[in-house]
Amino acid sequence: MKIDIRTGGPDDISDILALLDGAVAWLTDRDRTGQWGDQPFSTNPARVEQVSSYAAEPFLIRLAVDEDGRTVGSCVLSEDRGKWIPAVDERELYVRNLVTDRSRKGSGIGAALIADAIEEARRRGIGLLRVDCYGGNDRKLVAQYRALGFTETETFEVEQPHGIWPGQVLEIRL
Repeated sequence: MKIDIRTGGPDDISDILALLDGAVAWLTDRDRTGQWGDQPFSTNPARVEQVSSYAAEPFLIRLAVDEDGRTVGSCVLSEDRGKWIPAVDERELYVRNLVTDRSRKGSGIGAALIADAIEEARRRGIGLLRVDCYGGNDRKLVAQYRALGFTETETFEVEQPHGIWPGQVLEIRL
């Protein structure tokens, strides 16, 4: 499958929400609701607002598009980390959101988006790319990021209405 990476904007928010909804459904089908719950992003006004905010500074949306022009992945980058993430004493590029079309699982979309993020960091003269992810259950998501070249650093926890959400920060040094 041929994948092109392009910059996204406000017109692409519905595609990103559709990818996130698909990921939630895929996770729910596998009884893995700890990461994002079991309700579609597109039905939660706070999540829609969060995703919509990616179309403005300080965010950069990068989209993976297939040969038919269909959005099959999204990676949101920023030099600002999330509010729960421990700070570092250097400039960094942060992966704020990464999602791929689950029907194309294993086709290299996530790897292409991370390779693009690494190139964006280099273009900006930044030597650190970080990401955080759900660190619960069997840590399969952490292992996926390790397979993409990331190294685990610190863990963190976020208090949620349904309990504690365990997070893992990972990094790639360039």
